[in-house]
Amino acid sequence: MAFVGTVLGYQSDKAVWKYFLRHWAAGFPSLGDRSTFVRQLANLGHIEAFLHQHWARTLEAFAAKVHLVDGFPVPVCHPRRVGRRTLFRGEAGWGFCASKDEHYFGFHGLVLTTADGIITGVASRAAHIDERDALFDLPLEYSRGALFGNKGFIRPILTEDLSAMGMTLHSPLRRNMMDSRPKSLVDHIVSVRRRVETVIGQLAERFSAERTGARMLWQLVSRIYRKVAAHPLCVLLNQSLGRPLLDFEGLVTE
Repeated sequence: MAFVGTVLGYQSDKAVWKYFLRHWAAGFPSLGDRSTFVRQLANLGHIEAFLHQHWARTLEAFAAKVHLVDGFPVPVCHPRRVGRRTLFRGEAGWGFCASKDEHYFGFHGLVLTTADGIITGVASRAAHIDERDALFDLPLEYSRGALFGNKGFIRPILTEDLSAMGMTLHSPLRRNMMDSRPKSLVDHIVSVRRRVETVIGQLAERFSAERTGARMLWQLVSRIYRKVAAHPLCVLLNQSLGRPLLDFEGLVTE
C-alpha cells in the first residue's frame, strides 16, 4: 500500500489511507482506522529497506562498475518559521541548495545510483553536515569501480579513502583548478552525471521526496527511504513491461 500510494504521488500516510479506503475498501477489509494504519506503516521501515535491496539486486544494480552520487534538500519548515519551531530542534540544520540557489532548514538526502539510474543506496543527515562526510553513510561496500560526483565532493583525503575501498572518484573540477584529464573524459563525466540528476528530479517531482510531513526524526527517515525505495520498484516494473527504465509516465494510474 505504502509504495503504491507513493508512486501515485500521495505525500502523506493519511492521504494513502484515504485512497485505499475510497477505492479498495472491499479488497482490504482489515484496513482499520487512520491512526492504526499510520502506526503500522511507521513500523515497516526494515521491510521497506529489505524490499529496496531485493529490487536493486533483481536489477543487478550492485554489480555495476559505475555509480553516481547526488543529494537533495529535505526542508522541514519555511525559513521564517525556524525561530518559532520546536520540532527537529537540535537535529535539523541550515543548508544550501545550489540547484535552487536558496538556503533551507532541515536535512539533506543523498542517493547512490548506477549509470542506468537504479538507486542502490540512500542516506540522510542534518543539512549543515558536509555531504562528503555523509557519503560514508551510503552502502559503499556494495560498490566498486568509478564513482561520479559533483564539484562538492572534491577532497584529496576522500579520494584516498574511496580508493582504498576499490572506488575511483571522478568529478568536474572547480574553475581555479588545473585539469590535466582529456576533455573527452570530463565531458563523459558531466554527461553520465545527468542520469542521477534525472533521478533526483523524479524523486522530488513524482515521489515528493523533499516533502515528508514528518514530525519526528525516525518518521522522516522512514518516509524518505520509502519514497526512494519506490523508485527501483518502478524501474523493475518498466523492465518487465519492456518500457524505458526511467519512463514512469502512465506506469501506475488510479
